[in-house]
Parts: sequence; C-alpha cells; structure tokens
Amino acid sequence: MIDVDKAVVAKLNIGGNNFEILVDCENALKLKKGENIFLEDVLATNDIFKDVKKGEHASNLAKFFNTEDKKEIAKKIIQKGEIQLTSEYKQKLRDEKKKRIIDIIHSNAVNPENGLPHPVNRIEIAMGDTKVRIDEYKSAEEQVKDIINKLRPILPIKYEVREIAIKIHSQYAGKSFNTLKKYGKMLKEEWGNDGSLLVALEIPGGLQMELIDKLNDITKGSVDVKVLNVR
Repeated sequence: MIDVDKAVVAKLNIGGNNFEILVDCENALKLKKGENIFLEDVLATNDIFKDVKKGEHASNLAKFFNTEDKKEIAKKIIQKGEIQLTSEYKQKLRDEKKKRIIDIIHSNAVNPENGLPHPVNRIEIAMGDTKVRIDEYKSAEEQVKDIINKLRPILPIKYEVREIAIKIHSQYAGKSFNTLKKYGKMLKEEWGNDGSLLVALEIPGGLQMELIDKLNDITKGSVDVKVLNVR
C-alpha cells in the first residue's frame, strides 16, 4: 500500500452513483494504460468511498460491479474512471510535451532566411520569451500550430518538405539504406551495375542536414546530395 498522504482520488460514476478510491497517481495511470503493475503499488487503502473528502463509504457494491471484491472494483474504477493528476505529474507531462513540440519544430521547419533548421536551444528560448503555455491534456501535435504562430514574431519559421536525390557509392550502399528509410519517404530507388545506390527521398526540411551528417559518417564523406524540389 502507498502513503495515504501522497494519494490522489480515482473516481467512477455509474448511473449517478459516485465511487472513489485513493491511489498513487503515476502507478494508477500505468495500470490504466495496461502496464503490469502490482495493485499494492497503486492503492493507498482497500476502501471504496462514495465521497473520499467526507469519509463516506460506498454501499451496494455488488449491484453496480457484480462483485464484492474490493480489489476487482478498484481495478474497474481505475480502468474506466478518472484519475486526479498531481501538480508534479502535470509538470512532468508539460515537460515531455514541450520536448516533443521542440523536436517537431526542429525536425519539420526551417529558418526561411537561410533554409536551415533552428537549433533546439533557440526554439526553447523563443518559447520562454513568448511565454508559450503547454497544455498537459493535449497532444504535442495538437499544440504545434498555435505555438508556431506565437513564435513567428521573434523566430522566422517555415514548414518545408524537400525532395532530395542521394547517390551512395557501392561499398556504403547497404549500410546506408536503413538510415535513409528512417528519415523520409522513399520516392525512387535504383541500384547501379557497380552496386551504387541512387534514391529520391521526401524528407522534412529540418532533417536534411541531420541526414547528410549521418550519411557522411557512414560513407566517410562519399555521398552526393542534390535538392530536387522544395514545397
């Protein structure tokens, strides 16, 4: 059992009847997602409440849950109900989503003045300067568009998709192929008689330089890259 003083409320309403339990926030969320968590590491008490704050215990449990087993009832409340989030967990979610949003902008957008991606730290500083608020309840993908609009007055941003042609010499072609597939959509793939590889790749603009650096490492600089189209 976890410390009651550190527990939060998980609740489920069935036909206007309220059922509440005390749980560890993070472990309850893991259990809700289907992770393998011992119930003892989730519950602060085996009691099922009608109202935790008032200390009112729930009654007629079998009528609503088809069982009197409080552990089984607690699992159903966690799996089907709502779990209160601690302020610490909300901050953890915001931090994770901020990192993801920065990564999306860095990977998919470029500075239109030079065609290069903005460094991660520059994006993070701009988010601080514009007092961007991260919503812990929305996905990073849902928030990116609005955040970019807030950043644009101080950080020029342009979303770009590029089609690039890449030629890799035969001795490095096999090693490079999986890397190419990870970075973009393969539009064309040709293997030369000498074993060399020629591909046309569709890639987010912000990832072009990163991909080129990776290929240069693999091929010891023996790679040719040409931009075919930008949109």
